[in-house]
Amino acid sequence: MATNSRVMRALALTIVACSAATLFGQTAMKLPKNKYTPEQDVKLGREAADEVRKKYPLIKDERITQYLTKLGDRLVAAAPAELKQPVYEYSFTPVNLKEINAFALPGGPMFVQRGMFEAAAGEGEVAGVMAHELSHVLLRHGTANATKAQNPWLQLGQIAGVVGGAVVGGPAGGAIAQGSQLGLGSLMLRYSRDFEKQADILGAQIMARAGYDPRDLAHMFETIERQSQSSGGSGPQWLSDHPNPGNRTEYINQEAAHLTIASRADDSGFGPIKTAFASLPAARSTADLARARSDSGEPSVSVGTPGQPVPPPSTQYKTLRSDGIFQAAVPSNWTTLSSKSSIRVVPENGYDQLNGQTVFSHGIEFGVTPAGSRDLEQATNVLLKGIEQGNPALRTAGAAQTFRMSQRTAISTPLVNASPLGGQERITLYTTFLSGGNMFYYLTVVPDADAAAFQEAFRHVTESIRLTDAR
Repeated sequence: MATNSRVMRALALTIVACSAATLFGQTAMKLPKNKYTPEQDVKLGREAADEVRKKYPLIKDERITQYLTKLGDRLVAAAPAELKQPVYEYSFTPVNLKEINAFALPGGPMFVQRGMFEAAAGEGEVAGVMAHELSHVLLRHGTANATKAQNPWLQLGQIAGVVGGAVVGGPAGGAIAQGSQLGLGSLMLRYSRDFEKQADILGAQIMARAGYDPRDLAHMFETIERQSQSSGGSGPQWLSDHPNPGNRTEYINQEAAHLTIASRADDSGFGPIKTAFASLPAARSTADLARARSDSGEPSVSVGTPGQPVPPPSTQYKTLRSDGIFQAAVPSNWTTLSSKSSIRVVPENGYDQLNGQTVFSHGIEFGVTPAGSRDLEQATNVLLKGIEQGNPALRTAGAAQTFRMSQRTAISTPLVNASPLGGQERITLYTTFLSGGNMFYYLTVVPDADAAAFQEAFRHVTESIRLTDAR
C-alpha cells in the first residue's frame, strides 16, 4: 500500500509538471481555417510582389539588400519546422519610403520600408517586426482572411480595404487590389486582432530561437504607438492594417518570460547599415510617390487632398452607366473612379493619399458580389461580416430597413465607423439581388460633420438607381 502511494504521488507530480509546461511554456500555435493550398499562397504572393516591385522605389544598395536577406534568412531558419512550407519563396526587399511600415505577402515575399530602420533603436526591433510579418506568412493569415470572408467580392479587397483606410498605402495599394483577377487585395486586408496576437506571439518565439530578446518587439510597437499619438493618430501606416489587440507589451513580455533565448545574434552590422541608409537619396513618402506618378502621366486616383474642405454636391446630375448591371444619376461635380471590380464616385478632396494610407472619406461606391444566400437578409449579413473583419471599429447604427430599389426588394443598413479624418463617419449599405445568384450593393460614406450637406445627394442617387441586368 505504501508503494502504491509513492507511485501515485510520483504520477501526480508528473501530471502537475506536464500541466505546468502547458500552462507556463510557450503558447501553442493553431493554423486558422484556410481553403487555399500553400501552392496557391505562393502564386498569389508572387503576383502581388511583382506589382509592388513595379510601384515602390526599391533600394538597390548591395550592402542593405544582403543585410536584410541575411536577417530574414536567420528568422526563417528559426521558425517552427511544422509551419514552414517547402514551396514557399522567401524574399526580403528594402524600400526607400519614409513611413514606418513592413508587410509580407502569402508564400514569403516581404517588404521593409526605410522608415522602419530609421525608427528602430537596434537590430532586435527590426528583427521583431520582421518576425511578426513572417508569422503572418507561416500562419497563412493572408489567404485565411479571404477564406474567412467567404465572399468573392471581399476577396477582391475593395470594401474592407477602403472603408476607414487601405492596408497598403500609396500607389501600391491600388496596384495590389487590381493586380490580379484572383483578388490580391484581400491578401492585404487589415488583420483581425486575433491574427495580430497570433503573429505577435509566434514572432516572439521565432525571435528567441534566432537569438533576439522578444521584448525588443514590444519596444518597437511602443515606438510605433508613440509616433501615431504624436501625429494625432494618423501616423505609422503599419497600424492601419495591424490593429492593436490590446495589452500588446504585456502579453509579449509574458511570452518572453517563458522563452529561452538562443545564442545571442551578432547585431554588429546594424550600425553600419543605419549609416548606409543615411547615405541614400532622401526617402520619399507614399504621397510623394503618388504625385510623381501623376506628373509622369500614369493614371492617377488623386481627387484632391483629404482633410481639405469638400465642396457640397452639385444639384446638377450626370448619368453613370455600367452596361448590363445598373445606371444612376450622380452629382455632376464628382469624379468617377473605376476598377475591375468597383465604381466609386467622389467629390474633390474625398479620395487620395493621406499619411501613407488611401483615404475614401466622402462619396459612393457600387459593386456586385455573389450572394452567400438566397435570403437577402442573410446574404447582406455575410457581406457585413466580411466588411467588419477589415474594419474593427465598424458597427451598426440602427435597424436595417426594407425598401424598393428598381422595383426589387432591397435592404438599407446604417453603419458608423472611425473616419480617417478623425471622429466618425456614417456609412449606409444598400443591397438587393441581381439575376444569376449575384447581389448588387451601393455604399455611401461621409463624415458626421458633412452628413447633412450630403443627405439630399445620397437620397437622389439612391432613388435614381435602375438595375438593367436581364431577369
